[in-house]
Amino acid sequence: MSLLVKNGTIVTAASSRVGDVRCLDGKIVEVGPELEPAGESIVDASGQYVFPGGVDPHVHMELPVAGTVSSDDFESGTAAGIAGGTTTIIDFVHPERGQDFLEALEERLEQASKAVSDYGLHMAITWWGDGSARQMARCLGRGIPSFKTYMAYKSTVGLDDVDLIEVLQSAADLDALVLVHAEHGEMIEHLRERFGREGKTEPKYHAQSRPSQLEGEATGRASCLAGAVGARLYVVHVTCRESIDAIAEAQRRGWSVYGETCPQYLLLDDSVYDKPDFEGAAYVIAPPIRPRGHQEALWVAIEQGTLQTLGTDHCPFNMAGQKELGRDDFRMIPGGAPGIEHRLALLYTHGVVAGRIDLNRFVDLVSTRPAQLFGLYPRKGSVTVGADADLVLWDPAATSTISAQTHYHRCDRSLYEGFEVRGAASSVIVAGRLRLRDGDLRVERGAGRFLERHYS
Repeated sequence: MSLLVKNGTIVTAASSRVGDVRCLDGKIVEVGPELEPAGESIVDASGQYVFPGGVDPHVHMELPVAGTVSSDDFESGTAAGIAGGTTTIIDFVHPERGQDFLEALEERLEQASKAVSDYGLHMAITWWGDGSARQMARCLGRGIPSFKTYMAYKSTVGLDDVDLIEVLQSAADLDALVLVHAEHGEMIEHLRERFGREGKTEPKYHAQSRPSQLEGEATGRASCLAGAVGARLYVVHVTCRESIDAIAEAQRRGWSVYGETCPQYLLLDDSVYDKPDFEGAAYVIAPPIRPRGHQEALWVAIEQGTLQTLGTDHCPFNMAGQKELGRDDFRMIPGGAPGIEHRLALLYTHGVVAGRIDLNRFVDLVSTRPAQLFGLYPRKGSVTVGADADLVLWDPAATSTISAQTHYHRCDRSLYEGFEVRGAASSVIVAGRLRLRDGDLRVERGAGRFLERHYS
């Protein structure tokens, strides 16, 4: 299939220029001004921006949590991503304690085979023992050079510091990247149990059991450990001033520490947990949404380059039948929320339109830098000859109101209900095929490919 995108303003992380993009057999084969049609289907991008397809480096499709499973599977979740301009995701493999990593990978690949757009996978290191380092090396051979660790959830997937050090050292030896969920797990469990004994069971106590200083402490500790062994570290879902300070200090020391934040932490504050009728449960995520003041610190960290990417931690649960499992005890509420569909629109509205970042920085945050950090560039995150033909035509004049009534997420709540946004994906091209055009989403189950990732 061949397409010719005409007359758009092509925006990359480094430049902006008016031009055309020719796509053939799923690849970009020519980029330049006033390209002559050669029998292709023409997509007119006049008055619009042309971005490389969005890359969301942090999602959890059909993830088991607290006795239930996140409500978007790989098909519905990647479809929602396309609707909002995200054409590549990186999800996770979570082995059971003691399970062979590659055995868990095969199970996850089977689940992911229904994806409608391309996907990569991080390997979560949920246990450490004899042979784990060799299994990490085998993961690299399967195109998985990034490993997730948890400093919380010690009873299920979390690691003690002694095992975290082993992961970091092995990753340094392999030139792999370690992702870390940074929260002081033991103190969180202490607070959760204390609140439970005291009868403090409403959703707001979820946030109070995970205060920002516990995230900051863990971020600093993980950064110091990574710096000591020479490992590269990527801190997921940064929410607060304390974590930003720890990352900035690591960067000043010359350590390879990177940071990601998410729209919910930029745009919401902890007053959401006071919503009546248990609606605060929709916002139960970990780390939680922070008090006012942290949001501005996150924006400054983006502007200054302390934080490199915008992910979503997309992990939706319906209120009916899922979040309501914790109606009598916040500890039973499955943590997670939807977000992949509106990542670009929210950052464009509150970042670009608000004058906090320019278009090039926008593309860098949502596409190019995630592709670079996770071994996908320039196949993804670029508009260059030889790259995959994943393109977003962005209408800067479009306006809409976010609502769970109209979103593609398979979820009955939106964190951004009623938010007005400027700009929208008018057309989305995935692997050279037009999958969204003027609100008409047409995807193909199983069209997505597993992306083997490698660091050169």
